[in-house]
Amino acid sequence: MVGKRNKVFVALSGGLDSSTAAALLLEAGFECAGVFMITNNQAKNIQADAEAVAGKLGIELHVLDLRQDFERILDYFCNEYKRGRTPNPCVLCNRYVKFGRLWDFARNNEADLLATGHYARIIRVNNSVGLYEAADAAKDQSYALAMIKRDVLGHIIFPLAEHSKNQTRELAAKFHLEIGRRQESQEICFIPNDDYVTTLEQRCPELARAGKIIDSSGNVLGEHKGVHRFTIGQRRGLQVAMGTPYYVVKIDAESNTVTLGPKEEVTQSKLWATEANWLSIEPKSPFRATVKIRYNDSGTAARVSPQENGVIVEFDEPNLAITPGQLAAFYVNEGNGNRVVGGAWIDKATD
Repeated sequence: MVGKRNKVFVALSGGLDSSTAAALLLEAGFECAGVFMITNNQAKNIQADAEAVAGKLGIELHVLDLRQDFERILDYFCNEYKRGRTPNPCVLCNRYVKFGRLWDFARNNEADLLATGHYARIIRVNNSVGLYEAADAAKDQSYALAMIKRDVLGHIIFPLAEHSKNQTRELAAKFHLEIGRRQESQEICFIPNDDYVTTLEQRCPELARAGKIIDSSGNVLGEHKGVHRFTIGQRRGLQVAMGTPYYVVKIDAESNTVTLGPKEEVTQSKLWATEANWLSIEPKSPFRATVKIRYNDSGTAARVSPQENGVIVEFDEPNLAITPGQLAAFYVNEGNGNRVVGGAWIDKATD
């Protein structure tokens, strides 16, 4: 960790990871304060957890009402589904809220660093600061951080970078944090009860309209209740019995149709991505990288070619379920591990 005299603001949710991260920083001698984000109208119970942890650790807790900021995330969430795409709100939140608004608040309150409970590594080599995979590849969250702004990297600290989830639980017990055995939430933090379908239909009722499920030849296979209920590569819950495995291969919001097909129809070798974000020096020529196209993707070797208004990725082997709206994150192996050199939003896939 960097100098122990630094003042650190910790994004504190009251859960296992953020609470243990704060405890580790205190143990290391940092001057700490917690920051809790109100993301929706049902945040009171979670806020109580954060307040309890802050009290246990003896640190000040700042409470930020960021519901208006999450309105922007919700607008993006709905608009992507309206376009027949599958959004990734956590990536957008990390860029604009956690490492945007939260860092601005910390800096304006004389903090030197912002810490979170993410499993990823920030490594400083000479005058370069890079984002790398976590030591525990099974828990690595660097993919979701690929779109944060480059100039923030030098102000971030991830106390859990070298730990596994089991080690984090052991540390929570060591620090006598009662959340050490609490079930880990998998919810989207700004969607009450993780019911994203209901949230979408309340906010964008036009999404909830019946349409046709077809095959690639245009044959009608069934009917759906809204394109927002599907994502590219989906195999379960299609409500169509084909006898052999079929996948969602295309979502057309304009015609309100969902196309199904066999696995080979959802396996492609190239993608086009836009709005590239570079966390290292912006490349001017093609380079080799391991490219991840979804969270928990182990990555596929590829040739990445920067373009004037986007990036072309050509995979060495065909890739399954390249999904418009998701993130393509680019990793380059260095002596310290796999470094995230950038990312871009997937626009379309081709053969």
